[in-house]
Parts: sequence; C-alpha cells; structure tokens
Amino acid sequence: MPDSVRLAKGGEPAVQTEALLYLDGISVSFDGFKALNNLSFSVDKGELRTIIGPNGAGKTTMMDVMTGKTRPDVGTALFEGKYDLTRLDEAAIANLGIGRKFQRPTVFEKLPVWTNLHLALKAPRGVVDTLFAVLKGGQRDRIEEVLSIIGLAGRRDDLAGDLSHGQKQWLEIGMLLIQDTQLLLLDEPVAGMTDTETEKTAALILDIVKTHTVIVVEHDMAFVRDLGAKTTVLHEGSVLAEGSVAAVQSNERVIEVYLGR
Repeated sequence: MPDSVRLAKGGEPAVQTEALLYLDGISVSFDGFKALNNLSFSVDKGELRTIIGPNGAGKTTMMDVMTGKTRPDVGTALFEGKYDLTRLDEAAIANLGIGRKFQRPTVFEKLPVWTNLHLALKAPRGVVDTLFAVLKGGQRDRIEEVLSIIGLAGRRDDLAGDLSHGQKQWLEIGMLLIQDTQLLLLDEPVAGMTDTETEKTAALILDIVKTHTVIVVEHDMAFVRDLGAKTTVLHEGSVLAEGSVAAVQSNERVIEVYLGR
C-alpha cells in the first residue's frame, strides 16, 4: 500500500473511528468565501444518509472533498478509518470504492445499456480493449444482476440515449454498483423525474442500501421523507441540524433558513 494513502507515519491512523466516512473540522475557502466552515460529519457503514440545505450551503463542496476534487484548507477526511482522502487524487479515491453520481446523468448515449455496464466493469483496460474483451461468466452474471437491480433488464439492447431521464439515472447508478463501489454519493437523483420514476428511485435506493452505504443530496422533501433516513442539514458550510426527517423538519432554525413556513 502506498505511503501516501496512510494517515500518519508508520501506517497508523491519526484518528480512531469506526465510521466508514469521517470528516472533522473541514474548511474550504474560495477567494475569501468559506464554502465549508469547520464541517464535521460522519456516516457509518451500511447507512443511508440524506443531506439537505439551501443553495450555497456547501453540499457540492462537501462531496468534492469526499471525492478528491477539492482539497480542504484544514481538517480531517478519512475513509474506512485509515485512508486520508485529503492526500489522494480523484482516481485513487474512486479505486477505494467511493462513487459519485452527478445531477445530470453521464452515460454513453450512443451505446446499448448492456455495453454501458460492460464499460463500467472494474478492469485495467482502455475503452477499446474493454469493448472487444471476452467477458467471463462471472462478469456476465454481474451485469445481469445489476440490470435486474436497476430495473433495466428489458432494455439491455436499447441505446442509452433512448432511455427516459429516470432510466438514465438508474443506469448511471448501475454503473457505480458494477464497480464494487462501497459508498455511493447521489446528487439530486430525482431531479427532473416523473412521480412514478421518483417512487421507483426511492425503492431502488432502499434496496441498494441493504448492501452499500449511500449518501443522497436532495431538495425534494417528499422524496427525502420517502427515504426516511437520518438527515443532515447544511447551512453556511456547517451542520445546522441532524436527526430524523421529522426532527429536522420541526427544527425552528431549519424552518427559518431553508424550509420556510
């Protein structure tokens, strides 16, 4: 294991934590603006967590820190209690098992659904090599399993570009699942979806969390209620409140700065 992955000299973590993801005292500034301000936040393995907050609360920057896109000015960011996310690049963090789905789906629209999942398989090959590689039985089984999980088994041969918006979102989630991602970061996964697609997405996430850890950043409070998970409210780069959906919805400060009356 590269020394750069370790948290302290000698290979011992600087902080003892059982949390899968642990952020402590994270601050990030952009041209004098504090996007994150002493943010502390943790998620346990197998947990589903929803993150809400007004625009500019720091939700995107927080995910950027988790995935190595942004390095904090100060603070600790640990994965599995031993990997220092502040010292790793995006590729290394992805290889640890942290996967991120952005609000707008990024699938290969001119390729079939099956091929999108094939390309997403973890393998030390380029795109061309992957397309022409002979799949092993276990890999085919894994693609079939993910197709079933995301509800697209009947669309396997259709071009990804022909899918509905919601189905493209599910395909992209499938592309994360097939990479053996441990922690899925989902950014507004139901934005632009129909009511039916939103309901199916909630069911999909509740199914996925049986075997994965999932963080959902979302504005749709009805969807957040459907997930029924512990909810963290961000405001001005810090945690404003945390607890059940009912608890944060009744919190006077959360009502004042985000939910309204």
